[in-house]
This record gives sequence, C-alpha cells and structure tokens, in this order.
Amino acid sequence: MYRTHEGRTAVVTGAARGLGQAICLALAERGADVAGIDIADLGETGDLVRAAGGNWLAVRADVSVAADVATALGEVMGRFGRCDILVNNAGIYGYVAWDDLDWETWRRFHQVNLDSQFFMCKAFVPGMKAHGWGRIVNLTSDSVAVPIPGTVAYKTTKMAIIGFTRGLAADLAPHGITVNAASPSLTRTPGVIERMGEERLRQIAERQMIRKVAEPQDFVGLVLFLTGEDAHFVTGQTLFADGGLAFA
Repeated sequence: MYRTHEGRTAVVTGAARGLGQAICLALAERGADVAGIDIADLGETGDLVRAAGGNWLAVRADVSVAADVATALGEVMGRFGRCDILVNNAGIYGYVAWDDLDWETWRRFHQVNLDSQFFMCKAFVPGMKAHGWGRIVNLTSDSVAVPIPGTVAYKTTKMAIIGFTRGLAADLAPHGITVNAASPSLTRTPGVIERMGEERLRQIAERQMIRKVAEPQDFVGLVLFLTGEDAHFVTGQTLFADGGLAFA
C-alpha cells in the first residue's frame, strides 16, 4: 500500500460505520493519522484503523451543534496538533413526501447535512490556513441530478453543499486549501440495508452504467485522490463515483 498520506492528519465525520468507516480505514492505510467523529459508538472503526497500523482518535460529538464541534476541535488539536484533511461525511437521508414535509423535518435535514459542514469548516480551516495546506471533501449526492420523489428536503441540502463547496473553494485557494464535493451511488452500508434493503440497491445498480451494487470501497478511491497531493490543482469541483448513474 502506497503511503500517500504519510504525515497528514485527517478528520472524518460520520465515522462510526458505512462510508465514514471505510474512509477512515483507507486514510489510515495510506499513512494518515485519523480522528473519527460521530454521535454513535466508534469502537469498531477504531479497531479497524488500529489493526491497519494507524493512529486513531475517537471523538463523540454531534457535528450539527456548534458547541460539540468546538469540543471536537479541542480534542483533535490536543492529540494531533493539526488537521490537514477534513471529510464532511455525516448526514441523514430519507424520503419525505412534499405534503408531509414540515418545518421541523426541513430544519433537521439542514442542520445535519449542511450546518454541520459549515461548523466543521469554520472550526478546522484556521489551522489549515496556518500551515498553508489543506484538503476538504464535502459529501453531496447524485440525487441532485436524478428525479426522485420525496427528496425535497434532502436534495435541497445536497445541492446547497455544492454551492457551499464552490464558494469556499474560491475563498481558500490562496491559502493552499482545496475544497471539493464528492458523491457516491446508493451504497451497501448498514444504514442503507436497514432503511431500504437489498432490493433497492439492486434497482439502483440496474440504472447505473456500471451495473453492480456499490460498496464503500468503490467510493473511497475518489476521496483518497481528492485528499492527496495529486489533486493539488482540483478545487471547487463536484465529482460522482456512482457507476455512471448521473452525469454532472
């Protein structure tokens, strides 16, 4: 395994399982120190990262709450002293028909999916600027390019993340920091299986140009590229690793 991220410290939100867990493990295998943030238990992810020889920090925090993010920043700085890579993976999803969509649900989608990325970037960007180097990857969704009923709240936040990414990229480019948005296809993760089942995964796979059910490992390569040295000239972009389901 190439140690492409040696000497870097990565912070990954939504790290307890699924895509976040796979991203943590991949970054550790490439040599990065990794801090995982989640409201859920991070024990399994920590075991995997340590088994891969990585340095690991588990932070229990709700990234949709500014005070929790401030605490997380203190823990990461106390352990590693820096953050070079930020992967904003935490988010919620689900189908809510327009007639059933109330303000509380609308706000919850925005708080978890969008506000969390604002809070995390506000907290960790100053350290990146001080070192003159940084990589930020914000997870969006290919649903922004696919007509799916019942996704008004979810899709609005994921579209807003693209705008947030583009705006932030312009502000941070002079400081050696790249900011990009990345999207997986609907992926076989514990959360997806619990909420949607295998049949829904197979249906999505049949609509992709590459007709296989997406696994977390199918997405992490994009994250590794965007967080490494080779992506130094890529910023403000939205990239899909979704088997050709959507073109952007």
